[in-house]
Amino acid sequence: MVGPLAGAVFAKIEEQIERTIHLIGLVPDVDWTPPIPGAWSFGELLGHLLDCMAGICAVLYAAHPDELAHLAELQKLPVNFACSVDDARERIELYRAPIAEGFAVLRDGDLGRKLPTVFVAEGESVLTLLLGNLEHSINHKHQLFMYLKLAGVGVGTPDLYQFR
Repeated sequence: MVGPLAGAVFAKIEEQIERTIHLIGLVPDVDWTPPIPGAWSFGELLGHLLDCMAGICAVLYAAHPDELAHLAELQKLPVNFACSVDDARERIELYRAPIAEGFAVLRDGDLGRKLPTVFVAEGESVLTLLLGNLEHSINHKHQLFMYLKLAGVGVGTPDLYQFR
């Protein structure tokens, strides 16, 4: 059974996934690019959101490679490409189930265990890696929110946050 700390992290990730999927559904035109030098189109941003979800799966796989060996297959899926609204929603849902599965085997004690990364050879804690990927996801969810505002879509605070 997942512990209270791991469960709290999972609940926050699940909340971010739900709000991200909601915002994706409001995208009016995947080819639209905001008038900001170097900005991505909506479609490119949607493809990068896939990378955010893949990162969470990668941490969970690394934390429990034996129980979650099949998650390695997710690493073969392309990310960081311009995609449609439907493709983005489908792919995020595809990542959602393995994220839940990964948290089902993650224990609070696992959160302090260090895993080597390409950035930190001596390793970082599972919690740090999950929080880093959650931060990545939240930052790009907010970017999507701001793009929607710039595109004239009527979004507000309830679109961005889940209120309890």
